Order: sequence, then C-alpha cells, then structure tokens
Amino acid sequence: MSQTTLTRRYGARRGLMLGPSTQSAFESLRANGTRSLLTMLGVIVGVGAVIVAVTLTQGASALVIQRVSSLGSNVLFITPGAGNTRGAASGGGILRGGRGGGIAANVGSAANSVTQSLTQGDADAIGKVAHITSVTPILQVNAQIVAGTANTSTTVRGVYPAEEQIGSWSIAQGSWLSAEDERAAQPVAVLGATADANLFSGSSANPVGRTIFINGQPFRVIGVLQTKGAAGASNQDDVIFIPFATMTGRLDNSQYVNSIQAQVDNTNTVTSAQNAIQTLLEQRHHIKSGQPDDFRISSSNQIAAAVQQNISTLTLLLVGIAAISLLVGGIGIMNIMLVSVTERTREIGVRMALGARRSDIRNQFLIEAVTLSVVGGLLGILIGLLGGSIFTAAVGLPFALSYGWMALAFAVAAVVGIVFGLYPAARAARLDPIVALRTE
Repeated sequence: MSQTTLTRRYGARRGLMLGPSTQSAFESLRANGTRSLLTMLGVIVGVGAVIVAVTLTQGASALVIQRVSSLGSNVLFITPGAGNTRGAASGGGILRGGRGGGIAANVGSAANSVTQSLTQGDADAIGKVAHITSVTPILQVNAQIVAGTANTSTTVRGVYPAEEQIGSWSIAQGSWLSAEDERAAQPVAVLGATADANLFSGSSANPVGRTIFINGQPFRVIGVLQTKGAAGASNQDDVIFIPFATMTGRLDNSQYVNSIQAQVDNTNTVTSAQNAIQTLLEQRHHIKSGQPDDFRISSSNQIAAAVQQNISTLTLLLVGIAAISLLVGGIGIMNIMLVSVTERTREIGVRMALGARRSDIRNQFLIEAVTLSVVGGLLGILIGLLGGSIFTAAVGLPFALSYGWMALAFAVAAVVGIVFGLYPAARAARLDPIVALRTE
C-alpha cells in the first residue's frame, strides 16, 4: 500500500474509527487473494468436515428411527438368547442389517445364532398378559419362490393375523391373512412389495389369486403389501407372509419360534407389561431366581432411545475428529498473519506516523483474521452441505439438515479467527513506529 494512499486515508482523519480499519483489512486481503484463499483452506475443510459428519449421522439416525417406527408403536420384541437376571435386556441383534425385511427380519432371525427357547405356547400365554392387545409368534425360513418363469429367493414368515396391526402393514391389493386362514392352515400368501416386483414384474395381471410355489409347495396369493422402504441391503418389503399354522405344517415343523412380537395398549403401560412378560416366561421356562434368562425383551421405544444415544456419541466423535482441521486452520491463520505483520512493518509505521492509534492497528489485523475465518466458515458450510447431500444419496440415507450444528460450526470458525488472530494483531500494535519506519 503506497504512502500517498495512506496519507490520503489517514492524514485527513485522525482518531481513526473501525471503518477505515475494515477497509484497509479488506484491501489487504484482496491484494493477496491467493494467499488468503490458501489460508482459509484449513477452516473450509474443518467446517465442511463437521457438516458432512453431522449430515451423515443425523441421516442415519432419521433412517433407523423411521425403520423402528415402521415396526409399530408400543411393540415388545421377545427373542431367544441369554438375558439379564432381572429387567429387560437391550435386544441385541435387532438392529443388525440383513436380507429380507430390515429390522423386522432380524427380530425374526435372532434365534438363528443362539439357543432356541421360545415356543408358540409362550406367544399364546403372552397374549393373555394384562395390557397386551395382540401378539404373534414369528417363524421364518429363507425359501426359493417360483411364479411362472420367475424364480427368486426371499424370506417367508409364518405369523398370526395380528401381525398386520403389530407391524403396521398396509394392504395395496387384495387382503391380509384371516383368522380362518390360520385355523384351517390355508396355503395362502401375502407378498411384500419387493417380492411382488421380483415375481410378477412386467406382468399386467393382478397377482392376487395367482399361484406361487414356495420350496415346491403351491400357495395362492391373496394380497400385496404397500412398500415400507429399503436401505442398502436391508429391505423390509422383500418378504412373504403366510399363516403360522401353514408354516409349521408345510415348511418348518420346528417346536421353537424365531421370535415373538406383542403390542401394548399404550405407552404408559409398556414397562409394566414388559415386566409381566418377563415374570411369565421365567415361570414357563423354569428359570430360578438369580439365573440368567434364556430370552430378551426389548421395546420399540428402547430401541429408538438406544439408537439415538449411540448415534449422538458417534456424532460427537466424528465432529471432534473434524474439529482438528479447524485447529490446524487456526494455526495457519496465525502463521500467515505473523508473516503479514513482518511484511507490512513499514506500512504500520507510516499509519502510526499519520495518527493511527495502536488500537486501530490491532483492529485492522484482527479484522483480517476474523474475515478469513468467517468467509472460510461460510464456504465450509456450503461445501459441507453439498458433500453431505452427495454422500447421503450415495449410501441411501435421508438428507437431514441441522441448523444448530451449522450455527455452531460457523460460531467456532469465528472464534478461531479471533483467538488465533489476536496475537498477530497485538504484535502489530506493539511495534515501535520509529523502528517500523526505518524498515525497508
């Protein structure tokens, strides 16, 4: 910056205000545009990484909560496996991904890797517990399905008619399994949306009334379900429901079931119903006091709360890692500002000679540091939102926008500019004007 420009700006205005300092700061940043951009990179990367991390974790949280909610409200999941001696366990295995039905499929398949302990009799006894409005045992197999020339493999699940209400399933065509279908062990089936598409894609005929073969056994299609959605390899719609009695009579005559689902009348009675079921099953399974249960009980509310807690922890971890870039960016700003003070020592001396106070010098360099940080924060937010939308779309997660985290990231970026710009600004303000003027 030339001495003539400094004289014109500061000689006519002793007792400088913030306006001239701000103008000088902006002119200095524009004059060194490339260096300013490179200085902001650390802040841009840091803020962008924070926004991407939050977008991914919030999207995952929204997806899992949506999938848990799709299982039905006030639902208890009873699965075989070692549990607590008293009180409900956390329902291990329920949230693991798998083919053929997302969370619900994993509830049904939890017994595959543990000792089987639940029976249809247990399910019927649970149905008589206070506050339980409906119950169903679940017995499922992976089967080969043939319809005409179509051939696919999917999950076939034997359930009571109550599964429609418990699982919040909606019929798109035809009807659901009836009590008479269960009593008579009718060979009828209700197709999930994906199973229907795999078996009857390209066919203009209504699949209702048509015959499919499950492991070679003929079944008549009586209904098609509305889609519940899919995420990655987990697909709640890739499933076929048949009456439980038909499952045990034709496909799997096991005396044990994979799991039991029970619906409670309202949220306030979930805990009491859960405790009553635990007491009942301990009696039926002859589990003595102090011994671990051979089953687990979880509620949809507990699963949602556990998921929220785990994802919140993951969010903080990822944000903490991403925030390291902000620290590096702040150090970069301080380094460049110190170099700038050294390069502009003579300019500082001229300004002081023309009446600039030490506070004016400090303000100019502090404004430069804060501007670098704030602009970098804004660019980081934009890049983070763009990157977050791309990544969430790539992995099949909903795009969840968190204004709170955006505001926090921007505020931290501004604080970084103040903290790491304060020392260079103070150093510039402490320069001796006589010594500064002698500097070449």
